[in-house]
Amino acid sequence: MSKVIDNMMTRRSIRKYKSDMIPKETIDTIIKAGTYAATGRGMQSPIIIAVTNKELRDKLAKQNAEIMGHPDMDPFYGAPVVLIVLADKSRPTYLYDGSLVMGNLMNAAHDQGIGSCWIHRAKEEFESPEGKELLASLGIEGDYEGIGHCILGYVDGEEPEAAPRKESYVYYVE
Repeated sequence: MSKVIDNMMTRRSIRKYKSDMIPKETIDTIIKAGTYAATGRGMQSPIIIAVTNKELRDKLAKQNAEIMGHPDMDPFYGAPVVLIVLADKSRPTYLYDGSLVMGNLMNAAHDQGIGSCWIHRAKEEFESPEGKELLASLGIEGDYEGIGHCILGYVDGEEPEAAPRKESYVYYVE
């Protein structure tokens, strides 16, 4: 089996992280892989916002937790890095494009020995006045929808095992 296929089959969502920061070079490698995800007509509708600033990370976590209805929880599970994926809603394939970026980010993280997890509610975050204000403060213009947060960090504990694949996953038509 190839290393790529093995990587895809062994990556798991991690929900407990060490607080240690990931080296910037490793974050850059993961982000670069995200930018090579397939996009409709090669139009590259997504953007990635890399958050390593603890104050902003904690502010995003608080907002995300409030949207989720659990204001006292850390929805980022202690991960020190949050890669926010947004995509340009003017592209008809924006949701798929952003989802593929998220997949590339998570697989690249696993390849680099970094844990990851897709955290939802980015759509609601960036539809809010606070989310729009953040984008404006970063000089990001356009009609973007939040696709997800790819949280990154060193795994605190053992990586979970894969659940058995369900029998009705694949149907062949021959």
